[in-house]
Amino acid sequence: MRPLDDPRTYLAKGVAIGYLSLLVLIPMAALLNNAFSHGLGAFWSAATSTESLDALKLTVACSLFAALFNAAAGTATAYVLVRDRFLGRGVLNAIIDLPFALPTVVAGVTFYTLYGPHSPFHLNITGTWVGITVAIMFVTLPFSVRAVQPVLESLTIDAEDAAATLGASPWRVFRTVTLPAILPSLLTGTGLAFARALGEYGSVVFISNNLPYHSEVSSSYVYSLVSQGNDSGAAAVALFLLVGALAVLITTNVVARRLALRRG
Repeated sequence: MRPLDDPRTYLAKGVAIGYLSLLVLIPMAALLNNAFSHGLGAFWSAATSTESLDALKLTVACSLFAALFNAAAGTATAYVLVRDRFLGRGVLNAIIDLPFALPTVVAGVTFYTLYGPHSPFHLNITGTWVGITVAIMFVTLPFSVRAVQPVLESLTIDAEDAAATLGASPWRVFRTVTLPAILPSLLTGTGLAFARALGEYGSVVFISNNLPYHSEVSSSYVYSLVSQGNDSGAAAVALFLLVGALAVLITTNVVARRLALRRG
């Protein structure tokens, strides 16, 4: 019996498809049905209302800035964790994953306490794009670090040593030797961080103040629509976010794969 004809293969495929359908495909179908429940016109009106577009612009801007900043900071952090040995390295390596384990609303309360009206540092960034971006940066940092770190660990330092021997500066070695090697994984991590940031709610709900037309992100706007009983409008805005996140993931994966194939 060929491996593909093994009943266990079909069983595994059935379980995988059923699991994917239960957690992803069926909820997506329900979202689509709800978004268009009152017709295409109602969907477009809800998704492109002034408040929705303002919230979307703020969300995209803060998410993009946070993803790009974390791309640089995450790469530097991964480089230090892989190439350096220092006291507390294991602790730092574990802390990187803290945003994955910590409920995002806890992070939101923490940031509000530290940088809110009663900040011990006398620094109030609530209701500003800066506060929203800082909260998103905390949540999405692990994506950049964990995407780059395994690639750095797998690289040999022979090419870097050769470039340094020929007189290249450390920055030039990184730019011409190390960066091209980690670029596909860096793009993947940045895309994941940006897509994750588009729908972030828990970490920004307190520090943003949710002021319409000023500091309201799309996830907060979706929640406000649900609270008002406008489920179809909330689904329409949520669908916009879903399509945007999916487009980012597909684009970054395609570009990263082509870069990897070109190097290979």
